[in-house]
Amino acid sequence: MSSLPLLPDSTPKLVGIARLAADGESLRQGHEVEYFTLPIRSLLNRCTSSRMPFTWTINPYRGCEFACKYCYARYTHEFMEMRDGIEFEQKIYVKQHAADLLRQELRHVKPGEEIAIGTATDPYQPAEKRFEVTRAILEEFARHKGFEIGIVTKSNLILRDVDLLQQVSRQNKLFVNLTVTTLKTDLARILEPRAPRPDLRLEAVRELNRAGVPAGVICAPVLPGITDAPRDLEAIVRAVAEVGGKYIFANSLFLKPCSAAVFMPFLEKEFPELVASYRQCFQDRAFLSTSYRKRLSQLMARLRQKYGIHTDYDRYSERSHPVPSPEIGEQLNLFLG
Repeated sequence: MSSLPLLPDSTPKLVGIARLAADGESLRQGHEVEYFTLPIRSLLNRCTSSRMPFTWTINPYRGCEFACKYCYARYTHEFMEMRDGIEFEQKIYVKQHAADLLRQELRHVKPGEEIAIGTATDPYQPAEKRFEVTRAILEEFARHKGFEIGIVTKSNLILRDVDLLQQVSRQNKLFVNLTVTTLKTDLARILEPRAPRPDLRLEAVRELNRAGVPAGVICAPVLPGITDAPRDLEAIVRAVAEVGGKYIFANSLFLKPCSAAVFMPFLEKEFPELVASYRQCFQDRAFLSTSYRKRLSQLMARLRQKYGIHTDYDRYSERSHPVPSPEIGEQLNLFLG
């Protein structure tokens, strides 16, 4: 998921969600992934967390086939009585009648309240090629005006919908966030096994902006000791500038217990030298230290300035802090502070 922490659908629905999931019809099985229909009573969900910069969220699917090792959204399957974090990437639930529900619910959205699409699932994961739930949602938005809409994805499949995105952006405020955690293809392949390559995501940023659809990059999560070398972060910022990205921001790792159950075994296999430090850091909290996040934010601000990325698209960023940033070439100190 996108890499942004977000509340799930509202709590009173949880028992109902589990029951609906159990009744879902199996649509296809293969490649260790199974799709199910999911009848729903609501598509638009109010975000009640003060940490989040948006008011409403839409997730066209439950679960995500991209199988990102760090994904915070695995906990959403727990509300369907699935405790094995791997089921999040193996059992994908396709929400039914999404556009019809959205049409009824948009009246609840007040001016200035932003709607974020794809916060606990990727709206352009492989399921979208067949079921087109996200496209149906965009078709509905194209019939309206005056909304503020953000999309978060790791997939260049979004280019399929350029025509609709153009229509939506003519009468609404729209921006598209492509998530890029690293430019290293081999590293991306083990971190995000089934997601499109980073270069394809960056090319999608270029094509969207050429088509008049504002697009930029969220570098999230930044993984200490793995993707947080300032030279590597600079390479991403430089690449975003080269493809004409409107913005780039970085947010650090958010590791809930359900996510740690998948991420820590991955760490033991691929980066065993980091296991002890991660365990110490996340033993009693889900976030990295304030000092680490401050240094990351300050570094990114300096890199944006260096590469001429000036933007007001700051909804998903951790705010800049008045502390010295590391020099290019230094590793961000993993557990300082």
